[in-house]
Amino acid sequence: MRRSLIPMFILSALAALTPASAAEIRVLTAGAFKPIVLAITPEFEKQTGHKLIVDNDTAGALQRRILGGEAFDVAVVTPAVIRELADKGKIVAGTPVNLARTAVGVAVKDGAAQPDIKTVESFKAALLAAAKVAYIDPAAGGSSGIYFSKLLETMGIADAVRAKAVLVPGGLVAQRLVTGEADLAIHQISEILAVKGATLVGPLPREIQNYTTYAGGLGTGAAQPEAGKALIAFLNGDVARRVLAEKGMEAAGN
Repeated sequence: MRRSLIPMFILSALAALTPASAAEIRVLTAGAFKPIVLAITPEFEKQTGHKLIVDNDTAGALQRRILGGEAFDVAVVTPAVIRELADKGKIVAGTPVNLARTAVGVAVKDGAAQPDIKTVESFKAALLAAAKVAYIDPAAGGSSGIYFSKLLETMGIADAVRAKAVLVPGGLVAQRLVTGEADLAIHQISEILAVKGATLVGPLPREIQNYTTYAGGLGTGAAQPEAGKALIAFLNGDVARRVLAEKGMEAAGN
């Protein structure tokens, strides 16, 4: 990324990544980005002396929680939610930064036959052939669930798939494969890779793929804002970028 594109507060925060005064940083993150935050936590805490307290939910649920007055220091959700929170005075203007993006993928239980999902038609056939299809309940506000529900309408198979849907209110959808509640799961690739016992078949076909971007922002009520800025800077740095690649995500440009 070109230096000119990096917000000034990130440059100053990166310079301040020293274990001077320890702080507890409360992080509210969308589920797909939780594996990233947890993976960078040991190195961030080692370098800064700060401690991360991480909680996750769907983007929609986090939006409601924050607007309802829940305390936090840093939020990582979709850019649209970040913008609304900033408009409502919950996120400090000028601090939001796009951190990463992830695609939607298809998973089966380890050892199960992997369906052909290379084309839109073969993916459609796989959905119709599955006994149970698990995905995030759109009503819960999860990005992949909202998109997938609309996609079913576009593909003309909404009624058929919803009749055998396993709607997950939040968390790791692919766990429903491990427990035997579903034989096909549709979720963000980063979250599929976090489930032991589940196999990623692959991403949705290019023509119908959907990417969700995640952005981080500093809460206006942050107890120690400099520590929060340091975390956002770290999430936009080299350590986090290496973790993103390992977890099935890619860095997002700003």
